[in-house]
Amino acid sequence: MSENLILQLQLLPDYLGSHLLITISALSLGIIVCLPTAIAVTRIKKLRWPVLSFASVMQTIPGIALLALMVPLLGQIGFVPALVALFLYSMLPILRNTVTGISEVDPSLIEAARGLGMTSNQMLWKVELPVALPIIIAGIRTSTVWVVGTATLSTAVGAKSLGNYIFSGLHTQNHTSVLVGCIAAALLAIILDGLIRLSEIAVTQRNAFKGGLAALGLIIVLFGGLSAYAFKYDSAKSGPVISIGAKTFTEQYILSDLMAAMLKESGFNTDSRSSMGSTILFDALKNNEVDCYIDYSGTIWANHMKRSDTKSPDIVLQEMTDWLQEKHNVLCLGAIGFENTYALAVTAGLAKSLELESIADLSRHSPNLLIGSDYEFFSRPEWFAIRDNYNLHFYETVSMDHALMYAAIDANRIDVVTAYSTDGRIAAHDLVILKDPKQALPPYDAVLLLSPQASENQNLIKALMPIIGSISNQLMQQANMMVDIDKEPTQKAASYLAEKIVE
Repeated sequence: MSENLILQLQLLPDYLGSHLLITISALSLGIIVCLPTAIAVTRIKKLRWPVLSFASVMQTIPGIALLALMVPLLGQIGFVPALVALFLYSMLPILRNTVTGISEVDPSLIEAARGLGMTSNQMLWKVELPVALPIIIAGIRTSTVWVVGTATLSTAVGAKSLGNYIFSGLHTQNHTSVLVGCIAAALLAIILDGLIRLSEIAVTQRNAFKGGLAALGLIIVLFGGLSAYAFKYDSAKSGPVISIGAKTFTEQYILSDLMAAMLKESGFNTDSRSSMGSTILFDALKNNEVDCYIDYSGTIWANHMKRSDTKSPDIVLQEMTDWLQEKHNVLCLGAIGFENTYALAVTAGLAKSLELESIADLSRHSPNLLIGSDYEFFSRPEWFAIRDNYNLHFYETVSMDHALMYAAIDANRIDVVTAYSTDGRIAAHDLVILKDPKQALPPYDAVLLLSPQASENQNLIKALMPIIGSISNQLMQQANMMVDIDKEPTQKAASYLAEKIVE
């Protein structure tokens, strides 16, 4: 068994337990709410259209968008927004199948029940629901499969799940991680669907033995999946738990693992909140939902301070530090030692044929070129600053996963990419970084941020201080290359940095 696979399997109890907890909670809430609502709809016909239309609208919203909407609406990240979004996503199959099942009960059975003098409630419990039960359970099965799959997206809003495997694996090109996440999610969906199907057969055939097997199977799955998760939670009570945030690219996963290793050596328990967007992660930090993470001065300057001017790195760092403290009581512990700036890059062949040395040279060629970047970039102030300062009008802007951009530019599917200056793949793919003579982009010094609550913990500050000023551009680029080029796990790259810090 490979070292990489062993590392991924070690994470399985935590990820699977969290995934199962979110899934079962959302499904339980969906059943509790939707079954009585559907029954009411069959009794009050005027409710049918608005209730089913609402559920249908929720279903048409992409899962990742629905999850993202819950964060600002609920004002928090993690379990609660994931639970609400998945509950809304579970509604339609349960509602529609329950309404359909009850509405399509043979009218002759209803008339016979009335002839026997049954009340409306008696007809519901003794005739309509028993006859409709197979259809109702089919709806629950459909909802179960949907929720298990969609729950993998909850990683993006800070809720741990099997999606952590998939998100981190995609961004670091760790195919083992992606496969473990996909297989685990698929097996969970198949097992839950099979157990619910068995309970359906037991009810239809009035078979107590099969019903007992289905119940026992569900208990085993729930107990097995949640026990490791619960054990970890109980063990965490022995000491403080520090929540470490990370964005969606290789460098962030490495630095998150580095901080986790350093904190564990100092006696802290850690919890990872990875694969989060810039805005969600910053909001989580200032609201004490994440204790610490590494950001970049230019990101804070442009996206959160809304500054469009460009100043020297030292001035940006100082003004950013003061603003964070005054506005949000967030502590900037200091600069890490390297700068990871956005940059526009092209292949060496294209740079030579079009005589491209700087972003200014792109202006006359941009109408015929395609530019690709990560999901955030084209809505960020940095893009508007580059576009407007250099009068760029590309033929098309293409958003994609950052890790896939290099394959795309190698295959000539895009012409220009936004690269990170510490990315080891720049040299590996023979790319040329275009100069920024107008300094449209601010400096991007990596900085370590602590939440208002975490900034009061002197032991935490002491444990993290060795990182400050200790990682150069060359060290960070080498660590990134270990993951992106050599396909090493992020934990190994973090260990490499830890050794260099000690030296």
